[in-house]
Amino acid sequence: MNLIEGEIKKAVYDAVETVEITDVHTHLYPPSFGKMLLWGIDELLNYHYLVAETMRWLDIPYEDFWAMSKRQQADLIWKTLFIDNSPYSEACRGVLTNLHKLGFDVASRDLEGYRKYFDSVSLEEYVDRIFKEGRIKYVVMTNDPFNEEERGYWLKGYKDARFKGALRLDVLLNNWPDACTKLKQWGYVVSEDFSGETIAEIRRFLREWMDRMEAVYMAVSLPWDFVYPEDSPRGRIIEECVLPVARDANKPFALMIGVKRQLNPGLKDAGDGVGKADIRAVEYLCAHYPHNKFMVTLLSRENQHELAVAARKFRNLMPFGCWWFLNNPSLIDEITRMRSELLGVSFIPQHSDARVLDQLIYKWSHSRKIIADVLIDKYTDLSKTGWVITPQEIKRDVEKLFGGNFWSFLERKF
Repeated sequence: MNLIEGEIKKAVYDAVETVEITDVHTHLYPPSFGKMLLWGIDELLNYHYLVAETMRWLDIPYEDFWAMSKRQQADLIWKTLFIDNSPYSEACRGVLTNLHKLGFDVASRDLEGYRKYFDSVSLEEYVDRIFKEGRIKYVVMTNDPFNEEERGYWLKGYKDARFKGALRLDVLLNNWPDACTKLKQWGYVVSEDFSGETIAEIRRFLREWMDRMEAVYMAVSLPWDFVYPEDSPRGRIIEECVLPVARDANKPFALMIGVKRQLNPGLKDAGDGVGKADIRAVEYLCAHYPHNKFMVTLLSRENQHELAVAARKFRNLMPFGCWWFLNNPSLIDEITRMRSELLGVSFIPQHSDARVLDQLIYKWSHSRKIIADVLIDKYTDLSKTGWVITPQEIKRDVEKLFGGNFWSFLERKF
């Protein structure tokens, strides 16, 4: 059945609203990881986006804010951003979307009333509710074996099929002296100057933790001025350890490039900024390691066109998501349209980057609508050429964009 314009809109909305999502990059954990899993209204309000926004209005010293309890911080953020000002920034709107989707009376502005629910509900029950409300099938975590608390949970083992592991390499790649010290403590025979068995032992470490986490990929967050190749410990570990292990395991290496760390240290986690990356590092990796798979997201808006063009040239490159400061409706719309026009259906339009469990609801609710609107325009354009569009084909494409492309990319060999 060829769909006319109004039918295209309905078919796309139906497909996008009902598809179960694989969220390919989050900072979430299973309930068995205890306090590492952040959830509830106070954590939602204390998200670093909202902290930074609040501090634009306040004259208090940063240290005074950090000395407050989490609930006191949430009270101040609520008053500043939601009561004293209209909360239409994306981060603020997200809080209200969450409350609305969970059935709270948003018009009441009753923070204490909202807290009563979160103080009474069990974590396990709430995790189940969020996955159901958000229509989330899987989330991919960010798992750091150099975090002692997290390491302890992995050594105990855990089972929750909804939460997929991803081996995070930030410490190993960006702070080799500290990583070397830790590896020695754990029984790996390594040296800071890479002598002896160091390369083999780093590879052993990577393989063991990939297996332990059943990691679907390895990942690293990199600064805006990252270059490759580079004459540095990071460059050597990538070339001699990460890439060979990833290739042998047929797992992607995910690079998230563009952070300016601690632009304002007083804001702590909220103090990072953004810088334009050099796309030549990505192009070099894809060209010189054609049998490796690379998932790449770049933080700067100015890099997005270059990344999409690079993906046209390298089938081993998968662009994914609108990361961090790009996770705003106007930019998601712009970037998704541009990628669609250059790459067709062959990319991953979004990930949540959620740090608080609750964010799965609002980030995906907002992104579903934006991506659907882009698809409606694209299918309408096709229809005007005489091309026949069917609901089944729309559903097929939507399933690829919201999870299928990720799982297919994991299985491919180059």
